[in-house]
Amino acid sequence: MITKVKFVSIPVKDQQRALEFYTQKLGFEVETDQPMGPGQRWIELSIPGAQTGVVLFTPPGQESRIGTFFNGSFATADVEKTYEELKARGVEFVQPPKKQSWGTSAIFKDPDGNQFVLSSEK
Repeated sequence: MITKVKFVSIPVKDQQRALEFYTQKLGFEVETDQPMGPGQRWIELSIPGAQTGVVLFTPPGQESRIGTFFNGSFATADVEKTYEELKARGVEFVQPPKKQSWGTSAIFKDPDGNQFVLSSEK
């Protein structure tokens, strides 16, 4: 039986720039970084404390996905605190923390314009 989602893919234009953003600004860790075809690398990152990781890779023919809204959400115990920490590291937010009946969320983007929801764990 399936036990978890191992990783999700984030389409990026410049893999090196994306790698620096996700490791230096978001604190993700490199699990794999190896060549994969002409001009591409397979870059798999882990999120400290999480079972699911991300891959910075754009399959051929999927370039139109770069800079779109990520269909998922990153969770944190304290959205406001994480927002302040990431903002201090230079992460650009398109929506500051906003309280809803279900919890709190904010929206940030990476250097390629991909947008991500940062939400409360529960």
